[in-house]
Amino acid sequence: MVGCSGSYPGPESAASCYLLEAEHEGRTWRVLLDLGSGSLGTLHRFVDPTTVDAVLVSHLHPDHYFDISGLYVLWKYHPRGPLPRIPVWGPKGMAKQCARAYGLSRDPGMGHEFDFHQYDGQPVRLGPFTVHLERMAHPVRAFGMRVEADGRVLVYSGDTGPCRALVELARGADLLLAESAFVEGGRNPVDLHMTGRQAGATAREAGAARLVLTHIPPWHDPEVCLAEAREAYSGPLEAAVTGARYVL
Repeated sequence: MVGCSGSYPGPESAASCYLLEAEHEGRTWRVLLDLGSGSLGTLHRFVDPTTVDAVLVSHLHPDHYFDISGLYVLWKYHPRGPLPRIPVWGPKGMAKQCARAYGLSRDPGMGHEFDFHQYDGQPVRLGPFTVHLERMAHPVRAFGMRVEADGRVLVYSGDTGPCRALVELARGADLLLAESAFVEGGRNPVDLHMTGRQAGATAREAGAARLVLTHIPPWHDPEVCLAEAREAYSGPLEAAVTGARYVL
């Protein structure tokens, strides 16, 4: 867990960023799910960012992709010289949005540093990882991710309101990393975020073996979100914290 704060970096965590690691063909593969505001600096605590093999962005809100600007600087101006391009996957318009965020022209934008791809309905395959994607319930084009490697499954909701697509994506997952930005009883817009109870109900219906709540904004108490989730889900449950590691 690199960053797990919702909507913007909080006092204890950067915004969304999750590091996946798996051994494959004699080396460790590293893939980032999201690279939200403030997360690149925290990533240095755990790995050398130049060893990252790819970045997959769930959607184009700043708390999920904004530190791609910092990664661009690292790749372009590293003391060893410009680094080899790496794949960056995201929704349609990803390359254009990243260029705009840094004040670059659209062409070449960040194209010399990153090999941009947009999700096209097909699984993304990166070394040992196979990533299946489904549209989630969010105001912008947003994707949940089902990551499979070595017979294990991690599912990341990205940002979403409760929806059938997430239940099916998370079916039988070893770990469901589910956003929990809302609390019950609030004036919560539909198709935006989940409460702890809704995340718990999703995990229960999907048969997920473990539930980790994430994307909890600084104005909410994680213990409240956990208590809500416990009302709906009886399996292993905790809130994401920076530096936590899960071995599947």
